[in-house]
Amino acid sequence: MLTLRQLFLANNAQTTDFPLLLEFERAEGVHLYDAEGKGYIDLISGIGVSNLGHSNPKVIQAIKDQVDRYMHLMVYGEYVQTPQVRFAEKLVSILSDNLQSVYFVNSGAEAVEGALKLAKRYTGRQQIIACKNSYHGSTHGALSVMGNEDFKQAYRPLLPGIEFIRFNDIDDLHLITQQTACVIIETVQGEAGIRVPELSYMQALRKRCDETGTLLILDEIQAAMGRTGKLFAFEHYGIVPDILLLAKALGGGMPIGAFVSSNQIMGALKENPILGHITTFGGHPVCCAAGLAALEVLLDENLVDIVAEKEALMRSLLVHPAIKEVRGKGLMLAIELENFDINKKIIDRCIANGVITDWFLHCDNSMRIAPPLIITHQEIKKACEVIIEAIGFYC
Repeated sequence: MLTLRQLFLANNAQTTDFPLLLEFERAEGVHLYDAEGKGYIDLISGIGVSNLGHSNPKVIQAIKDQVDRYMHLMVYGEYVQTPQVRFAEKLVSILSDNLQSVYFVNSGAEAVEGALKLAKRYTGRQQIIACKNSYHGSTHGALSVMGNEDFKQAYRPLLPGIEFIRFNDIDDLHLITQQTACVIIETVQGEAGIRVPELSYMQALRKRCDETGTLLILDEIQAAMGRTGKLFAFEHYGIVPDILLLAKALGGGMPIGAFVSSNQIMGALKENPILGHITTFGGHPVCCAAGLAALEVLLDENLVDIVAEKEALMRSLLVHPAIKEVRGKGLMLAIELENFDINKKIIDRCIANGVITDWFLHCDNSMRIAPPLIITHQEIKKACEVIIEAIGFYC
């Protein structure tokens, strides 16, 4: 009889020839547990998803309650469904006045796709500007605005009319013109190895978009929902996007994404043609119920307020001569090491010693640190001890 691992390799599509092959039975808080009961501290939150940790009881109860009422009823936007309405209402209440219309979708990549379509439809323009080393998802449109040729060259031709600028470089902003439909940019670059822009850059970017009538799309698929120490990362910069992209932690562990804009801009999807974006499972009622519960926990328990303190503790503990830099904002950090070979060995040793971390697609010499926001000071200390021991073992 085949083992579960053998069945996984035989029947589940693989994305590399070297999957981690970790097998977990359950998850709670910041810990994942394997079949032998060994616990692992989750320092990557399922790549930015599990901001509340795993198995939050209020989120689970919201899911159970909604399942008892109804699940899928109709494609998004046709029926008045309580979970969608209440979740959108809550999101709008904590966002800026011009972000008042929420379109729920299935994922971050679909949020990107919808936002790009919306920007082209609303402005009547075709050019899109993105950033070098950006990551916005893996579907064709999202891949078109990825700023790394190694991951996209095999899938060309992609969308035409895409130009790339350097992230955090004011000198490139002149490339935004009156022919530009939108600039899509991560408020904090994720897969580039957690690159945080300067205040002056973000404000200059907003100004240039205003001058040229260009829509500013901020991708906060990884950075929102408290990850950087603010509910939304753009709040650090005193600006507001024209379109905001959300996903990952938005659903409290359930799959959901959203693009958010003004009623005026979003209205462009209603005509010429009608049904400008269609999604069957977007805004699934169970996912919306989970997302609303997760947002209420995030707010009610003031989890965002203690992110900066936890960041400071992590930075104070992640000290070693082999560490070139610790970059990031809040609990969205990167540890830069000498090269990928060293980084991968350290990551593997950390996992073997009960701490799960990872590397970045566009920056493979850096280690990803993005634990659930609920991580305790003691858990931070334990995780950092394991990381420093692993670095010391190889360096």
